[in-house]
Amino acid sequence: MTAESFQADGAWSGPGQSRPASLLDVLSVAAVVLDTGGRIVFWSPQAEDLFGYSAEEALGEFAGRLLVDPEHLQTVLGLFTEVMESGRSWAGAFPIRHKDGSTRLTEFRNMRLLDHAGDVYALGIAADHERLHRVETDVALCERLIHQSPIGLALLDPDLRYLLVNPALERIDGIPAAEHIGRHLRETLPFPDVDTIESALHQVLATGAPLLDQYAVGRTPADPDNDHAWSLSFYRLEDPGGRVLGAAASVVDVTERHRAATEADRARRRLALIADASARVGTTLEVEQTARELAEVATPELADVVAVDVLDSALAFRRTGRLESGPELFRSLALKATQPTVALRAGDPPGDLAAYDGDRLVTLCVHTGRPVLVRHVAEQDLRRIARDPEATSLLASAGVHSYLAVPLIARGEVLGALDLKRTCNPLPFDQDDVVLACELAARAAVAMDNARWYQSVRNTALTLQRSLLPDHPPYHPGLEIAYRYQPAQATSEVGGDWYDVIPLADDKTALVVGDVMGNGIDAAATMGRLRTATCAYADLDLAPGTVLRHLDNVTCDLEHYIVTCVYATYDPRRRQCHLANAGHMPPALARQGKEPILLDLPPGAPLGVGGVPFETTTVNLLPGDLVILYTDGLVETRHHPIDDRLDMLLALLDKPDRPLEETCDLLLHGLRHPDDHDDVALLAVRAR
Repeated sequence: MTAESFQADGAWSGPGQSRPASLLDVLSVAAVVLDTGGRIVFWSPQAEDLFGYSAEEALGEFAGRLLVDPEHLQTVLGLFTEVMESGRSWAGAFPIRHKDGSTRLTEFRNMRLLDHAGDVYALGIAADHERLHRVETDVALCERLIHQSPIGLALLDPDLRYLLVNPALERIDGIPAAEHIGRHLRETLPFPDVDTIESALHQVLATGAPLLDQYAVGRTPADPDNDHAWSLSFYRLEDPGGRVLGAAASVVDVTERHRAATEADRARRRLALIADASARVGTTLEVEQTARELAEVATPELADVVAVDVLDSALAFRRTGRLESGPELFRSLALKATQPTVALRAGDPPGDLAAYDGDRLVTLCVHTGRPVLVRHVAEQDLRRIARDPEATSLLASAGVHSYLAVPLIARGEVLGALDLKRTCNPLPFDQDDVVLACELAARAAVAMDNARWYQSVRNTALTLQRSLLPDHPPYHPGLEIAYRYQPAQATSEVGGDWYDVIPLADDKTALVVGDVMGNGIDAAATMGRLRTATCAYADLDLAPGTVLRHLDNVTCDLEHYIVTCVYATYDPRRRQCHLANAGHMPPALARQGKEPILLDLPPGAPLGVGGVPFETTTVNLLPGDLVILYTDGLVETRHHPIDDRLDMLLALLDKPDRPLEETCDLLLHGLRHPDDHDDVALLAVRAR
């Protein structure tokens, strides 16, 4: 009998061929064949490892004397006889004597064999009992670990088809284990990036490098309405000989951690949005600009379509209390979307007025002063959101699926509403969104309220200021005259700058530009009194220095005001201009063919100082000469030296023959800034 005569599992094991490593190799299973006399006729290499005898030492020997202690010999003979005669197999553990003299407990499986010639043999398959027990324990432990583990586990063959799935994975993906077996991996994965995961697994199978802690988010049949998150790990399985058996996958449900991280990230974004709104909303004292800033901040983080609508009665200060019913008239101030959408056509264009009935949600919002939330918008809800049936159809076409309106409340008064819609963002508005929208609306409402009060006070101030300035002056012999008054852009208070052109006897003309230091109604009132006094003294045909001395006495009697002023008279018959200065900016003279200059006048002291003389200076004016009188608001800034600014003024007077109206506009445009904090009075005269 030879080794080539035996088959195992129906596969031939001939010389020069090797089988893949298996559990038998792990156990080092030995095979021993005995003839009917109990002599050894086959001795595998594993038997040599297990018992210590080489094939040369074992073959032909009586197995009982070689391997069994004398005290156990009769028992072994009885078992051998039973197997050979009855054909029944025997299995169990038995002490075997090793070549080194020690006795080792060995696990046996014995059976009768019959060859092709009809001869009978006994086959003994043996393994070390301790090693076998350890392997059995490991297998049992692995099985328990797989089935009791809270981590989802799966075994896949090299084609990525399921071989085994534990109960934890069943619970995770909601698919029974039996429905996994034999199916391809991609048929059960709830992730959108299946191709990426498959590619990574093929890489693991090819290289043996594990892929650990891969993050994935998806929805499963067990919970199709909510996102879940998992940590995925993949590693290659090999037998002891290095043959690739497939891949193992572990899936850990980290949904709670994912949700906590998502909420933390959402909270950070909301705080960042509020911080951004604090910096970007209310940068100017303009209601419309503040509304646009609010709409820009709210998109796209909070909503896809944003509208800011203010009650027209609130803008006009006609609103006396909160209504509970009835229509409302809104003025649209801002409308913005994250991307082009027909929903913009459903909104009211900025600047337009629109009436909304009492059953509309935005009207309900301003009537109650509370947010109105529609998490999932239905068709009947769209009819209460839109202004008319056409707008309803447009909102439906845009895919509006969630709606939120929050009131704009400042100092207890409802000014309007912040209107929010979602079309691209698949999530509906929730209570966190309501809190955030209310916070943004509250901040913006205060800025808008300040802006509307500012605009109201400013309009009043401008009306008062202009009422104190002269109307269009009549024709004055020998002079061409133009003038401008421009209020400060960065303050709502009334200024004290003024100009005047006063006709005198003998075709003379008095020219005045002055500036009451300070702002407010008192400054305007002081300016009005000084203008009246100037007209009275001018009518007396006094020298400019004398007029300023009288005005100084008047100013000293007023309350704590300092005034600068230039007073001039022009005599067209003598072509002479007489000037006196009370601490004011020097007039500029531009003459054809000459460089513009500042008139060198004694500066004098401001009016109100008292007891300081004022000198009169005479300047001859040629036809075409241009004289510019102005207040310091034209040239003074907080960031530039006054000499540089005066040089800029002279540079703009390079063409004395330029039309006076154009000259005035050029000076204001070239020297003024929108954020300037002072008024400007400008008087331009040209000798005829």
